[in-house]
This record gives sequence, structure tokens and C-alpha cells, in this order.
Amino acid sequence: MSSNGNVELAITSNIGTIEFSHPKGNSLPGAILRKLANTIDDAGNNNEIKVIVIKSSGEGAFCAGASFDELIAIEDFDTGKQFFMGFALVLNAMRTCPKLIIVRVHGKTVGGGVGIASAGDYTFAKKGASVKLSELALGIGPFVVGPAVERAVGTSAFSAMAVDATNWYDSTWATQKGLFNQEFETTEELDSAVETLAIQLSKSSPEAMQELKLVLWKGTEHWDDLLEQRAEVSGRLVLSDYTKNFITQFKKK
Repeated sequence: MSSNGNVELAITSNIGTIEFSHPKGNSLPGAILRKLANTIDDAGNNNEIKVIVIKSSGEGAFCAGASFDELIAIEDFDTGKQFFMGFALVLNAMRTCPKLIIVRVHGKTVGGGVGIASAGDYTFAKKGASVKLSELALGIGPFVVGPAVERAVGTSAFSAMAVDATNWYDSTWATQKGLFNQEFETTEELDSAVETLAIQLSKSSPEAMQELKLVLWKGTEHWDDLLEQRAEVSGRLVLSDYTKNFITQFKKK
């Protein structure tokens, strides 16, 4: 695994598997976010690919969320907005991709990772894959990922996660609320389910799946503007002394 992380696309039997990685818990620096968004776009435009699977590497966390190293280095609004636009680009790439996207969540996930899980057209998880929206504790808030999470779980469950920003919600709760579609006891069962659905979809009508995707995401056509506005809010709040102090203290632990 590269010290800067990586995003790779592999194509097998019309299934495009996108795997992102980072040595710090599969966290998401700006460069990884943009590469992930671009890779999703490329896969969506590749006629060889009929269905997309998004996963992360290793056996630990699915995604540790935003890179604290980058967050604490942000010193002006434009840089802050630019960083949070990375999450907006990924979510909008998933939303507008003409292919159905399966997300495989094998471990704990925070913040932006919850957004990715939420934006999957079908999301599988392993038991133990707890979720947390920790942004408010940082002095920010789950503004960019919020629309995707709320779309998946509803306003009440999203509110609970957003307000109680230090609490982990377990995979069974996340499945009951609709964030995950199914959960499995073992990695083997998880991978088998992902493969089974991916193969099934790879043999389905591309035109029908594209039309279904439009139906599933009806009402989100304004997200290009909405998520940019949310990135501006986060880009402003990340400059606060509160956020700087929180991250500094967290990194000392």
C-alpha cells in the first residue's frame, strides 16, 4: 500500500471493482477523493463495465473519514472548500454514474466513509461494521455527506448520528435504518453476497439498470449546487480554533 494511498480499478467479467486504500485506516485525503471520483466517472463511461463494486483494502476500518493531517493544515477558506469538495465530487460521481454501484463495507466507517456507504445503490456490510458521523465533535458537522446519509436512513436516524457525534452505531442498527441492505457474520459470506449480486447485475440489461438508477436518485438533481454550498460551510468552520485544538489534542492521544 502506498504511503499516500491509492485507488485502483480492476475489470473482471463486466464487473468493475474500485478499491481505495490508505495506510491510516483507509482515510480520505483530497488527492484520494479526487482520484476516487474520477475513477467512478471512468468506470461509468467504460462500456466493458456493466456494474461497479466499491470497496477498501485490508481487514481493519472500511474508512476513517477525512484526513486529519490535511484538515489541520487548512489555513484559508478556499483551501477548506476545495478539500470538502472532494467528498462532494465522490458522492455526485456515485449519484450520476449510469451504472449501479454495490458498496462492500467490511469494517468500521466514519464521516465521509458513511457517505460512500449511503450512496451505494446496494450496500453490503460485515457485522461489526459500526458507523459514526464524528464531524460535530470536530466543530464542523456532516454537511457534505448529510444529504446522502439522510436519503438512506431518513431524517430521524440521520439526526441521531449527526447530533450524537461521539457514539458508534452498530451494523445491525445501520441495517435496520437502511444504511446497509444486508449484513453478514463473516468476510467470506460478505464477499460471496457481493459477488453473487455483481454477477447477477452484470448479466442484466444495461439500459434497464440505467433507467432504474435515474428512478432511484430522483429528486437529487440539485446536488451539484447543494453539496458545493455544504462544502463552503465546512470550509469556513474548519478554520475555527475549536477544530484546530480538537484535532491537535486528538493526534496527541
